[in-house]
Amino acid sequence: MAEAVRFEEVFPDLYRLAYRVSFRVLGDRGDAEDVAQEAMARTHVRWARLCDRPEGWIVTVATNLAIDRLRRRSRTTEPVGEPVALVETHLSERIDLARALRRLSRRQREVVVLRYLADWPELEVADVLGCTPGTVKSHASRGLAQLRHHLEERGVRGEDDVRASG
Repeated sequence: MAEAVRFEEVFPDLYRLAYRVSFRVLGDRGDAEDVAQEAMARTHVRWARLCDRPEGWIVTVATNLAIDRLRRRSRTTEPVGEPVALVETHLSERIDLARALRRLSRRQREVVVLRYLADWPELEVADVLGCTPGTVKSHASRGLAQLRHHLEERGVRGEDDVRASG
């Protein structure tokens, strides 16, 4: 029987992963640090059950915490003047992305977040989630298609649309 991995040994890598995902959702270093710390605390409490493959779980927790924080932030943000308009535009886009991510299945959300927010290669995502690279490709493709659909429903323009109009 293999020796269980100690939480302290993997803490730095898991923290970086939770932070990276949180920052990509929130766009704020302080908030991302808070979310990463909360995700790590929750991971520590459940470590006995997660020690074999904690990456998928921590990505899901960090993503959900970041989305919740984004929602709370949007409720408390008040327009103050011209410079804030740019921040509010990005906040609105992040909220739309968070809502669209919430509408994906759990597995699609895990794949999309690991592949595109955490910037992991397909083979690593497959290993962490315990599936094949083909399954990762399939979930990524379907997840991105659903994200595009949800964002288009909300009238959010994609990067290609912005480039074409600029």
